[in-house]
Amino acid sequence: MTNPEHVLVVGAGLGGLRTVEQLRATGYEGRISLVGAEEHAPYDRPPLSKQVLTGDWEPERTGLRTVEELENLGVRTHLGLRAVALRPGEVELSDGATLYADAIVVATGLVARRLPDQPASVHTLRTLDDALALRAQLEKIGSLLVVGGGFIGAEVASSARSRGVEVTVLEALPAPSSRALGADLGALNGRLLTEGGVDLRTNVRITGFVDGGVALEDGSTVTADAVVVGIGGVPDLDWIEGVDASRGLLCGPSGRVEGLEGVWAVGDVASWDGHRSEHWTSAGDQAAVVARDIVGEEAPPATVPYFWSDQFGLKIQLIGRPDGADEVLPLHGTGLDGGPIKGTVAGYLAGGKLVAVAGFGAARLIARYRALVADGADRAAALEFAATL
Repeated sequence: MTNPEHVLVVGAGLGGLRTVEQLRATGYEGRISLVGAEEHAPYDRPPLSKQVLTGDWEPERTGLRTVEELENLGVRTHLGLRAVALRPGEVELSDGATLYADAIVVATGLVARRLPDQPASVHTLRTLDDALALRAQLEKIGSLLVVGGGFIGAEVASSARSRGVEVTVLEALPAPSSRALGADLGALNGRLLTEGGVDLRTNVRITGFVDGGVALEDGSTVTADAVVVGIGGVPDLDWIEGVDASRGLLCGPSGRVEGLEGVWAVGDVASWDGHRSEHWTSAGDQAAVVARDIVGEEAPPATVPYFWSDQFGLKIQLIGRPDGADEVLPLHGTGLDGGPIKGTVAGYLAGGKLVAVAGFGAARLIARYRALVADGADRAAALEFAATL
């Protein structure tokens, strides 16, 4: 499809915003509409579990574009309205209105995953309103129970500890963040939590909720002044019928959704060639590809996936895709041998090829490995390069 008259972007998060910006950057002059379930104009989510939760930032600082700025970009906004149905060339909204478009981009992101029978008093953290509600609690409590030791749970724990709150983290796996970092680097992330004063408990199974806390499989309970569940998110796709969206919307390399004519997907809801990435940079990279595909232009060069997490004064960074790696290769620092965490860098090898690199408080080093990951350097080349840094 080239030169559609109207592009409708459903989802006013980072992916949706970057899509409309990229469309204009290509020179597209047609109509653009942006639908968002929240009443807020597009804002940045990474600070929610960090600067907003600690109180260092006020909500307005997270803003990416105001409604007025979007209007100046020629984008009509429909905020505070959920998409409730997708049909060929049209999207129905929660107020009963129907928007018609030649090209539709789905960028609705995730909703926080909840546990069975989770009480309304238990917090989740996905939206700006979620962050403000939890921040208000942190101002008046002495203890916090965090269910889930992934990056969100760890960031919440870090922010709470910075405010002097006692924190307990319960993680079902042997190490926190191991789904993203693997067992070895996940264990290092666990050290970061415990050295930051967190009571980290791994291999813990929750059987239900009790007053002020949770019940565990061993019959014990863990309670605190407040509880937050941070166990990831679920793609917000229950409004789309006719396709299997259980693993996200299946897309080809240009973001076109399989089985839905004239529909693209970006961000957390999109499974591009079998990969669904929930990372900040991926949303922007995908938006650039989709915008150009919509107007019939060549895709920009492929990029290396990148992710970061700020915890306990350190920046954890990951470039590449570690899933499928069969070896962890220490490159810098001694954190994996029990030494200081800061400055530790390790590579992930799959079949002897470098597929990812992760670092803890080593931003200068991590940036240097991007080309090696892109080229799939072998083990010897990675070690030789590390020796030069």
